[in-house]
This record gives sequence, C-alpha cells and structure tokens, in this order.
Amino acid sequence: MNKPARTLRGATRRILTIAAGIATVASVALAGTANADSVTDRHRPQAKPTVVIVHGAWTDASSFTAVEKILTKDGYPVLDFANPLRSLSGDSEYLASFLAARTTGPVVLVGHSYGGAVISEAALTDPDVKSLVYVDAFVPAEGESLLDLLNSAGPVDPTQLFDTIPYPGAPEGDVDLYLKKEAFAPGFANGLSHAEQASFYAKQRPITFSAVNEKASAAEAWKTLPSWYVAGTQDASIPLALQLQMAERAGSTVTEVKAGHLAMVKEPKKVAKVIEVAAKSTK
Repeated sequence: MNKPARTLRGATRRILTIAAGIATVASVALAGTANADSVTDRHRPQAKPTVVIVHGAWTDASSFTAVEKILTKDGYPVLDFANPLRSLSGDSEYLASFLAARTTGPVVLVGHSYGGAVISEAALTDPDVKSLVYVDAFVPAEGESLLDLLNSAGPVDPTQLFDTIPYPGAPEGDVDLYLKKEAFAPGFANGLSHAEQASFYAKQRPITFSAVNEKASAAEAWKTLPSWYVAGTQDASIPLALQLQMAERAGSTVTEVKAGHLAMVKEPKKVAKVIEVAAKSTK
C-alpha cells in the first residue's frame, strides 16, 4: 500500500522539477528575446517623415504625380490634401483637421502657389509639422493677401486673366475664378508640352475671388519653422523677384529651377530633392 504511494509522490516531484526547469529556461529565453528586441529597436532606422502635399489654385494633386513617385520610391509616405480653394481661413482649418486625423509622427508640408499661404496658416496647429517647402508659392505675412502680393509686383487686371462664374451659396459679390484659355498656357503652364497644357487646362479647379483677396491672419509658421523654396525662374504667374523677396523674408533655403509656375511638373527630380532635404532635417 505504501510503496505505490511513495512511487507516485516521487514521480510527481520529478514532473514538478522538470516543469520548473522548463519554466526557468523559457523565462531566460524570453528575457533574451526582449533584450534582443530592445537592441534591435535602438538600431532600427527611424520612420521617415510624412510628406503632405497641398496643391494650389487651377490645378490639383495630379500636378505632383512625378514628384510623388520619386518620394515613394525613396521610402517617404506621401499624402495629398484636397485643397477646397474656398477661403484662406477655411482651407487652413480644413488642413489642420486633416493633419490631426491623418498623420502621425514628423510631417513635411509642401505648398504650391496658393497652397503656400495655406500651409503657412495651418502649420503651427500641429506640433508634428517640422518643416515647410514652398514651390512657386505665395508666402504672405500676417495682414497680406495674395492680391496684395501680386499688386506689389505690378498692377493686375483680373478681367484679362479670369472667367468669373457664380457659385451656389456665394457671399454677395463672390465668384469662382477660372483662368481664361488664352492666359492659361503662357501664364500658368508655360514650359510644358502642348498636351500637358491642354490636360491641365481641362481639369483646372477654380478658386474663389474671396480666397485670393483674404488677408492672412494666423502667426506666420515660417518665422519658427525651417523652410525651403523652389523658385521657377520662368514663372509667369508669380514673378521671380517676388518669389525671392518672399523666400528671403521667410528665411527659406532657395533653389532656382528653369521652369514656369508648374515647376513640379517640369522639374520633378529637383523638386523632390528639395523635399527630401527638408525631410532629412526633421528630428
């Protein structure tokens, strides 16, 4: 009677000893894995910042297609912001909401033309925005509108440039502005092929008169964030002298390219290179 009991107790002790040994080995292995993971994490390259592209008036995100392909190939996440082109304050608030909802980690904001004013207004709403890139862009100071800046370079006659179209729900006196066909190719898409000019003209998106006449009201992000500026030397929409004046005021690092207002279409490699330099500066 006693012998089977002693045998059972001895077998149980052996099983418990073996189980304890297995548990000890497992805990050591897990600790080693955790340490290895910690070492791996320390040496794993940091994720690249997200590039958020903000197109301007009379175009859309497709104008950055070639630039985006380069950035994506080089490992940069890219997001396009569908700029409403309704009002500077409203479009900037919309961008701020977009950044809060759709990005995590460091962000490089890229603005073309009117998009430059939008990123300048919205950038400081998100602490993850680390740098700004302006491409043939407006960089207004507080209290300046796009029309103010253009008129500072010489009188602008809107009737020679725009077809004005009423839109539903517009404030009194406001209209949508489309570039006239005779002004589009030489003034907006110069330097591109006829096929490219025709394509961009057909899909141009209008901006409201009130948006280009609205004065910037937010603190200028370029006063506190590092910025880069791509200036098209053949830009017939924003004179080169005005571009350089705004870039110098903002303290931007300037790259001049032989291109018109759509420098990102004409010189995508050079524009992408500037964006990547800005991205590598983020911490």
